[in-house]
Amino acid sequence: MNLKDKIASIPDFPKKGIMFRDITPILADPQAMNYTTEQIADFAKKVNADLIVAPEARGFFFGTPAAMEANIGFAPVRKPGKLPRETISATYELEYGSDELQMHADAIHKGQRVLIVDDLLATGGTVEAIQKLVEQQGAKVVGFAFVIELDDLKGRDRFKDIPVFSLTHYKGE
Repeated sequence: MNLKDKIASIPDFPKKGIMFRDITPILADPQAMNYTTEQIADFAKKVNADLIVAPEARGFFFGTPAAMEANIGFAPVRKPGKLPRETISATYELEYGSDELQMHADAIHKGQRVLIVDDLLATGGTVEAIQKLVEQQGAKVVGFAFVIELDDLKGRDRFKDIPVFSLTHYKGE
């Protein structure tokens, strides 16, 4: 399946000069969503993950169903103030600013094998922050999975020793 047919490109969003890749058409198409979920779940099995961790909100769209498909657990990563119990946090840089992420301090158990899932890999700052949260809890990141990778931004270069799986690639667009 060519997922690029299901990804809308929105110029100058969220600010001028950014080409936003909108994955909501994938969500609206059951075949595309099933395909995406199955591919990520297969990768989770390949790297022997026993937990998927994903950031809100777009990471949830793919991480949760992939965890169900792979029959493994899921742990959410959210913006500050959204989780009700004790949290740990990490800040990160985006290609257009900076932000902070949090997860429950007990979301991950020592020794777990974690796959980090998100909709898009750009510079890698978001998932690198999540990797730090995972490792802070004594777990190991065994892979990263994305629907879209922006190759020119070289985000995968941050993760030389960890497998990176992307369903689609955009270069110079």
